[in-house]
Amino acid sequence: MTAPTTGYALHPYIGGRTAVLRALADWRAGAPGAPRVVVLTGSPGSGRSHLLTGFLMLCDPEFRGRLPLADLDPSTVPPELPAPAVPSAAGLTAAQLGWLIAEHYGVRADRVEEVYAALGALGRTETVVVPDVDRAGPVRTAGEPARVVREVLKPLAATAGVRLLADVPRDFAAELAGALPPGAVQVIDLDEPRWADGPGLVRQAAALLGPGADALLDPRAAGAPERPFTSDPSARRALAEAIARRAGTSPLVVQLAVQSILTGPATDTPYDEKLLPSTVGEAVDLHAHRLGADPQTLRQLLAPLALAEGDGLPIDLWIRLVNSLAGKDMSAALANSGALAGPFVESLRPDGDGGPRTLLRLLHPAVADDIRAGLPNVRAAQTRIAMTLLEAVPEQDWSKADPYVRDHIAGHTLEAGLLPQLLTDPGLFVHADPVRLRAAIEAVPPAELGAPARTYLRTAPLLTRTQAPAALRAALLETAFVEDGLPDYAEAIHGRLGLDLPWQTLWSLPVPGVSAVTTAVLPRPEGPGVPVAVLTQAAGEENGPAPSAVLVRGLVQADAFDGTDPAALLHPSEEQQAAARMRLSRGADYVRVWDEAGEKVMATLLSDAPFTAAALSPDGILVVATEFGAKALRIR
Repeated sequence: MTAPTTGYALHPYIGGRTAVLRALADWRAGAPGAPRVVVLTGSPGSGRSHLLTGFLMLCDPEFRGRLPLADLDPSTVPPELPAPAVPSAAGLTAAQLGWLIAEHYGVRADRVEEVYAALGALGRTETVVVPDVDRAGPVRTAGEPARVVREVLKPLAATAGVRLLADVPRDFAAELAGALPPGAVQVIDLDEPRWADGPGLVRQAAALLGPGADALLDPRAAGAPERPFTSDPSARRALAEAIARRAGTSPLVVQLAVQSILTGPATDTPYDEKLLPSTVGEAVDLHAHRLGADPQTLRQLLAPLALAEGDGLPIDLWIRLVNSLAGKDMSAALANSGALAGPFVESLRPDGDGGPRTLLRLLHPAVADDIRAGLPNVRAAQTRIAMTLLEAVPEQDWSKADPYVRDHIAGHTLEAGLLPQLLTDPGLFVHADPVRLRAAIEAVPPAELGAPARTYLRTAPLLTRTQAPAALRAALLETAFVEDGLPDYAEAIHGRLGLDLPWQTLWSLPVPGVSAVTTAVLPRPEGPGVPVAVLTQAAGEENGPAPSAVLVRGLVQADAFDGTDPAALLHPSEEQQAAARMRLSRGADYVRVWDEAGEKVMATLLSDAPFTAAALSPDGILVVATEFGAKALRIR
């Protein structure tokens, strides 16, 4: 492709956008007068992601070698520099994105809020490109894009040593730009005449209509079928111009219009501009009319995908949800859904999936926006979805649930207003992805959460930070339920879930300032002595008892033995300790129990607060303390 007015070749992936590429090249080069921060925005479907991908090809030392740089307009080609950091916000929380940036630059911080000051303290200029802010967050309706803008992009933009390029929804572009002084930021809105690219849309449509469709413009394209308006260059050009004229500034509308035309009957002659869409919604409805179908039927097929979370819906689950949302048997429509839904849907195989599992998702979030906007009641629709997902859990055993159901039902119940009612099942707490479940719960007003949900939310940072597997999540939650006075939930984890837990939490005491723990035996006048835990509280602890107070509690049941003389306690002898069947090691935030030979880890107890003391009885009861209290666990 060659630009008709300049003679330079066009970017082979972008196919235009020369004005924007010049501005971005100046930003990357740090040219005189260029802003330090660029905010790329536009309406959904305006091509922000596509444009940013093409620009990053020019910034990557390896990839730019595959581009015809000598043929491109020199003003659109940034200088050869090290590749910028490109932390995508897609699917991440603001905190996760912040830690990802910290990891990339090797900065150390105790809290994510400290990352950006630490980045500025490096004393050098760093270039950061943040795409996909509109897709931030593990739960679609939890408001994560706003948090990314306020908690990540604003601090980055305020850091003098950072050159920032961010792809931001229009709702947040002005907020981000307004936080910076004049001259430091440039907002590039792809819908504004200055940055729009009408000729580029014509080229896009013509390429997609061509018999050798351009895979760079549409990776899904395999070449247009033989039609009068695809094989004849003049007819193809006329149709491309009409499509682009109707599409305004939206490459997505161009793509949907072409796919609809090519999916339609071979006899269709789409020269009447009334048959060409100007919006995503018109593209949906006109496509249904082109195939002789009811637009409402097409929207019913797309509705579950518009409300879906994550990467998409498994096909069998999509079929169930189509019927559920429609409130009737949609078998006939589903059987003929390929051509009807095809232009708007894509399939994918997720990495790491153990079987032949295909997911369906909508081609672009803007399609989902339009379908959701046409629903009479989104909350009611999500309620239907939530009920259908619950029915899909075999025997109500979350370990057997489809991964989509297990990990995403919280997102659906959140938008349905039903999440607090769901948060009473220990099985869901254990088996659901903790990142997604935590994000959904955090979006609920705290006053609406019950005690089990508050316990989960308190424990969730430990679950997400450690990426604990299900069995360890169960063990950590069992301990947390005991700590919070919810023994029934702790017992349910032991009794109902069928997991082999490394310990059983015997008791927990909220006594502050415990600096040392030991185990011992309290002699009795008659019969065997009582195994006890001995807790020593450091002197001067606020709200604690007398300095260096010693608390004696039953090792198994935490009975208080007030007034016990510490000198009367019998501590394990060296021989007893040497003969113990387990060994103990400890770090700042973990305690590890080993087998007698020290070769196999029997249990690893993690904590979000540093351990201040730990002891292991000869028969395998672990007593640990943090600044907040002490607890005893029977190691299994």
